Amino acid sequence: MENLPISLGMQMVWLLILAIPVACIAWTITHEEVFREPREYCQTQARSARTAPRRKFFYLFTCEYCLSHYVAAAFLIVTRFQMLYRGWRGYLIALFALVWVANQYMSIYNRLRLDIKHENLEIKVKEEEKQTHQPKAA
Repeated sequence: MENLPISLGMQMVWLLILAIPVACIAWTITHEEVFREPREYCQTQARSARTAPRRKFFYLFTCEYCLSHYVAAAFLIVTRFQMLYRGWRGYLIALFALVWVANQYMSIYNRLRLDIKHENLEIKVKEEEKQTHQPKAA
């Protein structure tokens, strides 16, 4: 097995950078409003399609983890990014590393969104309490 000529540090930089668009695409398709209608169609098909392969195919577009594998594979084809080894071994390692890092990014993003929603809700509750406790002017 022949090692790659690029340093491990540079491979890690590539991994961390490539995971950003992978996470972005997988998250946007599976969560954001812009893809709501196609996602709802896929959710319906994933629940009620007659055949198991059809249900599984449509499920891929509702699960960010599942979809991230296919998005990562597409990015590996386009960029030819490999890790540790040349050839199929390098692509296989890169695929699973890229999926793992992209899913870490999506988890961080999801947690951040939840924290922001929670803070906004707390602010709204405090403002409503202020309004209910203020004396009314005559």
